[in-house]
Amino acid sequence: MAVACDPFAEDVFITPMAAVAGAVADELIGVFHRSGVCRASINNGGDIALYLAPGASYTVGVWSRIDKLPQRDRTPGDGALGDDASSDGARGALDGRFVVDESMPVRGIATSGWRGRSFSLGIADSVTVLARTAAQADAAATLIANAVNCDAAGIVRAPASKLKDDSDLGNRLVTVDVPALTAASKAAALRRGRLQAEELRERRLIHAAALFLQGAVEVA
Repeated sequence: MAVACDPFAEDVFITPMAAVAGAVADELIGVFHRSGVCRASINNGGDIALYLAPGASYTVGVWSRIDKLPQRDRTPGDGALGDDASSDGARGALDGRFVVDESMPVRGIATSGWRGRSFSLGIADSVTVLARTAAQADAAATLIANAVNCDAAGIVRAPASKLKDDSDLGNRLVTVDVPALTAASKAAALRRGRLQAEELRERRLIHAAALFLQGAVEVA
């Protein structure tokens, strides 16, 4: 967790807990690195580690609003479906899908946002990140989701410590509720997040990111 977060910690606040779910997925995927296994995935609440043998690939589905899924299909924190989602299936219409093949420098996918199981400083419904490992993707998704932000009226925030007394975020304000935003506010918030994602791409810390906010989308 600490190793995954360290490259991101140059000028922003981040703790090793930002990579906990991805790090667990990375640890578990190791059991499949053996002869006879073509491909495998560990989906830890939306933070996914992949194993791909030569020539193998995964099709991954993305949705941005876990709260909009039927109750029977919900897994808290999910933002990506890593079980070869070639059709929308029972989980409802997907917001998008992409393919990760063995030749790509991607073995980790993670999603973060204020609607997920962890606190966020930003207002993104979700940010899905592709990176070399699930732990790296997890840390990056956290930071990009934090960056999706604006000062629109009606956004409710509260100290993380008031919501969870052992939060690693201390008294930092985390997002509790986001009202319907104007097109201009959504564009401004997503622009900030995209700039953060593009900076991380330039530093080769992530491969790609998709940012979602109330029906608006930005892709890096």
